[in-house]
This record gives sequence, structure tokens and C-alpha cells, in this order.
Amino acid sequence: MKDTIYTIPVSEVFEPKEGCPLCRMRDTLEERCLEYIMGAAMMEPDVRQDTNRQGFCTDHFRMMLTRKNRLSLGLMLQSHLDYIRQEVVGAKAPILGKDKRLEKAREVDEGCYVCARIDWAMERMLDTILGLWQKEEAFRTLFSQQECICFPHYRLLAQKAQEKLPKKALPGFLEVAGGLTLGRLQALKGDVDRFCNLFDYRNAAPGPIPEEVRSSIERSISYLCARQIGDK
Repeated sequence: MKDTIYTIPVSEVFEPKEGCPLCRMRDTLEERCLEYIMGAAMMEPDVRQDTNRQGFCTDHFRMMLTRKNRLSLGLMLQSHLDYIRQEVVGAKAPILGKDKRLEKAREVDEGCYVCARIDWAMERMLDTILGLWQKEEAFRTLFSQQECICFPHYRLLAQKAQEKLPKKALPGFLEVAGGLTLGRLQALKGDVDRFCNLFDYRNAAPGPIPEEVRSSIERSISYLCARQIGDK
């Protein structure tokens, strides 16, 4: 697969300043990958070999099911099922002991072609973000103006920063990234508190429920999972 498919200008995901920029980055990568494999790339031998071997996770199977090109999905499933039947399960004997087919079975069961490509691209995009943080004051300002960093992507950023940033640059980055994360956590906790208090018998006739309280459960789950769940 051409690497250019996974090249996203950092400004494209950081300039909107709404929600988590890394979620936007992941969503863009995901959309490009799904379009690619359900298009002409589906027939490319190297792509088909990888999708046969890795398969797809539940989330990405669901996303492919919502698209119009069901024939592409059917053709991928056709060869994927054949791969499992012939190379993993086999027709001669059951899987026993240290059979190499167990490793193939694990790869199929736990793998996902789309997730693997996104993870590969995200690693490189994180390196780009940290490089910009070191070199460009304008990017440091842009980063600090973000609405939030979701919890899973905060973990990835903090982990990557400790591997890549020099000691002098690390504290400042972690302070800003941590502040964006803590700010959203505190806001969500406050909204969930207010939601739960609605069910306290001492709070009779609470009146109209504010939108941020009504959607606090969905928004908290979305924040913790880095996936949009229900209402924003």
C-alpha cells in the first residue's frame, strides 16, 4: 500500500480545535484505509494476502457492512474463509500441542488489517507531532489551544513523548497534554455528578435537564474509548 494514503497534514487535524485532534487523525486514516481496501486494492495480491491472514476486528467489519460495496466485502470474506479453512483449521487433523496453526489462528482471531495499518501510520504521525513541538513555537501554541485530548490518545502521547523528546522538552509537553486531559476529565465528572444527582429523591422537580448533563454518559464513554458513542 502506498504510504501517501496515510499522509495527513498535521494542521488538518489540529486547526479545528474541537474534540480530540488524534481522534480526528485516526478517523481520517480509518476512512482512507476502508475506501482503499474496498476499492480496486481489494484485488491486489499483497493486500488480499494480508486481509486473508489478519482479517478484521468487529468494529471494522461493522463499518464495511454500512458501505454500498457489499461485493468487495463478500470477495474478501470468500478468500479469508478459504484461508482459515485451508491454512488454519486444515482438513487432515485437529490442532494439537504446539501446532503452528495455533499461531495462525491467534493472528486471525486477534488481528485486523485496518487496525494494523492505522497503528503503523499513527506511530509516524506521533513522531511528527513531537518533532513539531520541539521545533515550532506556533505548533506549541496550536497544541495548547486544543479543546481536549481523549484518555487513550493522552496515554499514547505521553508514552511516545518519554521515548522521543529530550529531557528539557518533556516536562512542558506533558504539562500541556496533561492539562488538556485533566480539564476534560473534570468537566465530564461534573456533568456525570449532576446526572446522577437527578435521581436523588432529595432533588425533587429538577426542571429541564441541560444538554451537557443529558449526554454526559455517552460523552464520558466516548472520551474513555476514543470512539464516538451516541450523542456528542
